[in-house]
Amino acid sequence: MVDRLAVDELVTEYAVAVDDGDWTTYRRLFTADGRADYRSAGGIEGDADQVAGWLAGNLTLFAVRQHLIVNRQVRFGLLEHDTGDTARVRADYLNPMRFADDAGPGRSPAAPDLVCGGRYDFALLRTPEGWRLHGVTVEEKWRRLPGRTPTNVTD
Repeated sequence: MVDRLAVDELVTEYAVAVDDGDWTTYRRLFTADGRADYRSAGGIEGDADQVAGWLAGNLTLFAVRQHLIVNRQVRFGLLEHDTGDTARVRADYLNPMRFADDAGPGRSPAAPDLVCGGRYDFALLRTPEGWRLHGVTVEEKWRRLPGRTPTNVTD
């Protein structure tokens, strides 16, 4: 139960770090060789430092970001080099965002400009510092812009 709570907290810290643009914390959440893959959402794949830099540059377009990570399925000991200190979390996400320069007259400050959804696959390792992300893969399944119908991004 303690491990499950720690893993759940790590996933929440990840979402908050991205939403708040806290790239120092984002990097700290990963193992030294940790990687992230945002290619399905139009991003990059790379080590945590590379991806944090890419996110920092690209997410400045949005003044408001909010990750809602739900339906978390946590499994322990499923990675290929299982030593009992591994976990995998699959979770769905909903991510509304508002463009930084889009708060003009007549626009509600609460209305998102872009909403996307999909699934995360988090691979975690227990380290001496606690649970850390070894891999994050984003599978964006859809996105919606104002006045448009949702677009599928996977086959």
